Amino acid sequence: MTHPSILVGKTYCVRTFGCQMNLHDSERVAGLLDECGCICVAEPEDADIVVFMTCCVRENADQRLYGQASAMVSAPTPPSGRRVVAIGGCIAQRDGEKIREHIACADVVFGTSALASLPDLLAQAFSGDGRAVEVDTVEDGRPFSTDLPSHRASAFHAWVPIMTGCNNFCTYCIVPYVRGREKSRTLESVVAEVEKLVADGVREVTLLGQNVNSYGRNIYGEPRFAELLRAVSATGVERIRFTSSNPKDLSDDTIAAMAELPNVMPHLHLAVQSGSTRVLKAMNRSYTREGYLDLVGRLHAAMPGLALSTDIIVGFPGETEEDFEDTLSLVREAAFSSAYTFIYSPRPGTPAAKMANDTPHEVIQERFDRLAEQVAAQAHDANQADLGTLASVLVEGSSKRDGDVMVGHSEKNQTVHFALPDGRSVEELVGKICDVRVDEARTWYLRGSLEGEPR
Repeated sequence: MTHPSILVGKTYCVRTFGCQMNLHDSERVAGLLDECGCICVAEPEDADIVVFMTCCVRENADQRLYGQASAMVSAPTPPSGRRVVAIGGCIAQRDGEKIREHIACADVVFGTSALASLPDLLAQAFSGDGRAVEVDTVEDGRPFSTDLPSHRASAFHAWVPIMTGCNNFCTYCIVPYVRGREKSRTLESVVAEVEKLVADGVREVTLLGQNVNSYGRNIYGEPRFAELLRAVSATGVERIRFTSSNPKDLSDDTIAAMAELPNVMPHLHLAVQSGSTRVLKAMNRSYTREGYLDLVGRLHAAMPGLALSTDIIVGFPGETEEDFEDTLSLVREAAFSSAYTFIYSPRPGTPAAKMANDTPHEVIQERFDRLAEQVAAQAHDANQADLGTLASVLVEGSSKRDGDVMVGHSEKNQTVHFALPDGRSVEELVGKICDVRVDEARTWYLRGSLEGEPR
């Protein structure tokens, strides 16, 4: 691949909003810019190239982008004399050149499938007069972004997309319109990537897809996610996680694979969105309350120590108090150890955006607060079960608040803090797996002390 010489020596900063797929795409963007001879800097104000990788799933992501990107207008001019602002990701795919209506300083717009075109778009922008917007949102015929170089944020963890797009068309969700239809990588290509990552020292991978449970359907005629899990496990990678997981496609074979493979972590994020069958139908989620709880029962029967997390939307159009009470009771019955909770925000272009929603905001807020209180209580109780136990923690670094406190995640994806032992350095422990004796269990984290030798 040839790279535009005009980019050599230019500084860049990437800012990411949204999901894990955006984090992965940002690492590929950084890898491309590294190969072009660009230099990464920490702050947008110091950069010749500022790239915003965007999310349009919720309204607040739009507003954060508009605020941060607009701040570039008044930012000091970099020493090179010209700053180019590039907008990528889902908002770029959705809005194209219309982005200039909200972000006057946008010079480059590149869609979810157009990462590889970024260097040429940037070169054109630097060569131009600053009035034209360079745009590429073409989806068809583009290779997976996994074929591009990567600048990983972590030496010991890697995001591994196994598929892109979504076929589910939940009525509130914009993803199928900006990420396209489901398209899976071959099993062999995923395994080959993980093998390379393991050889490079990666200890944990997270398999990514909008619905990993339907992996392979478009190329093999049927889902083969369980087979993929077994094949990735055989690479010897020490920890495997995956997201997102749609309940309607979670098969018994996948549950069996999760239970039998020791390097598949005992944590599952299984978005329910609502506990009301009536609301689930309006959302086009393709399962019922009863079906979801039956699935949870089978998961816990196969893996008694499984930590289960979820996503829940409050205030979907037409949600009644009875519907909300169904959600609260499902949260209790499913025994979630954590949950991401959101107040519904309409996304233009989705069917739900046209649905009448006359529930007063203060009623929705009160429901949201009740749900948050329930989720916090369950998170606290779930963590109490680990008091006095040994948690196996992959150490990620030191705390931003206290450099003498190490932070990592347990196999169940709990945040774990422990004191840096005397005579140890932060660098010595980062990327190591440590046994931590849990002596304090808070709502959102565990705290303890190192036992034994890091490995």
